[in-house]
Amino acid sequence: MTQAIYIHEFAIACALGANGEDVERNLLSPAPPTVRGSVDLSDGRAVPAGVLPFELNDESSDSRCNRIADHCLKSLAPAIAREIETVGPKRIAVVVGTSTSGVREVGAALASFVESGNWPKTFRASAQELGDTAAHVAGRVGASGPVYGISTACTSGAKALASAARLIQAGFCDVALAGGIDSRCDLTLNGFSALESLSPEVCNPMSLHRRGINLGEGGALFLLSRRPSPVRLAGWGESADAYHISAPDPEGTGAEAAMRRALLRAGCGTSNIGYLNLHGTATKLNDLMEARAVTRVFGTDLPCSSTKPLTGHMLGAAGACEAAFAMIALRAGRLPAHVWDGEADPEMPPIRLIARSGEAGNAKRAMSCSYAFGGNNIALILETA
Repeated sequence: MTQAIYIHEFAIACALGANGEDVERNLLSPAPPTVRGSVDLSDGRAVPAGVLPFELNDESSDSRCNRIADHCLKSLAPAIAREIETVGPKRIAVVVGTSTSGVREVGAALASFVESGNWPKTFRASAQELGDTAAHVAGRVGASGPVYGISTACTSGAKALASAARLIQAGFCDVALAGGIDSRCDLTLNGFSALESLSPEVCNPMSLHRRGINLGEGGALFLLSRRPSPVRLAGWGESADAYHISAPDPEGTGAEAAMRRALLRAGCGTSNIGYLNLHGTATKLNDLMEARAVTRVFGTDLPCSSTKPLTGHMLGAAGACEAAFAMIALRAGRLPAHVWDGEADPEMPPIRLIARSGEAGNAKRAMSCSYAFGGNNIALILETA
C-alpha cells in the first residue's frame, strides 16, 4: 500500500491576501474580489494583473521571489523549528517550484549595465538560477536534507508537492517543505504579450468571450510528513504529452491521463471528488481542451471553478496556491465561485461551474489541476478526515 502523506501547516500569499485567513475570507466571499492591479508592458499598454495587496519587506532578500518566500515562512517558522528539533535538519527536504526566481532582478541589473557599463554592487548572477529560491528557503529555515527547485512552467508548484511526497515515501527525508513561489516579472509579462495571450480585461475563463490570461504573483508553502493530520495529499497524477511547445493537445488527452492517474493513486473513484479547481486560464485553446477532458473523466455534474480571475495566473506558484484553495474549501465546507460573464461557448462541452461563492460543499476530497507548456500536466487530490 502506498504510504500516506499528510499536510500539517501551510502559508499562502497572493492577490487575495497576505495570509491564509485573508485569502479564505476573500476566496469564499459572496462577492470575491477580482484582480485589481495593473502592470505596464514594453509596448506601452497597461494590463490587469494579480499583484500582492501588501508591501513586502524589501530588506529581507535580494529578489522579490525570495521576499515572497520569506513572507510565507514567517507563519511557518514555529512549526518548522519543532520539526527540526524532532527529526534534525538533515531529515528535512525543501522543494520549491518557480518559473522566474530572480530573473526580475537580473533583468534590472542588466539594464543598469547597458546604461552605465557597470553592474550594480548588489548584483548576484546566481539569483536567476531556478533553484535559488529553494536554496534560499532551506538556508532560512536551516534544513539540510535534499534541496532543489522545479521549473516546469505552470505546473511547477503542484509538481513540487508531488516531488516532496515521493522524497518522503522513498525515505530520503521525514519532513518536506514544498510549494511554489513566483513574482511579477517583465520577461514573463512581455513574453505572454508576444504570444498574444494576455487579456486587456479581467480574465473570463470558460466564456464564449474569453480573451486570454491575467498574470499574477504569489506563493504557497506546505509542511508535509507521514505523521497523520486532518489533511492528506491523497493522490497525484502526472503526464507529459509533448503535443506542442506552447499549445495544449486540443483533445486534452494528457490532462485526462493526469486526472485518472491521480484518482488511481488516491484509490478513489470520480464520485468521491466533490470539487475541482480548474486550470482555467481563459485562453481559447486551454479552456476548450480542459472542458473536454473534465467531461470525459467526471461528466457534467462535478462542481468546478477557476480561481484565476481572482488572483491572475501565478505561473510557477499557481499549482501550489490553487492546491491551498482546494484545501481551504474542504476545511470550510464551502466552494469558491467561478467568476465569469455567464455566456457559455457552444463549442465547449458543458461542465458545472459554481455560480455562487460560498456554495455549501460536504466533500471530503477535492482535485486541483495544472497544465503547462510542453504538455506538462498534473492533478493533485487533497482529502480531509
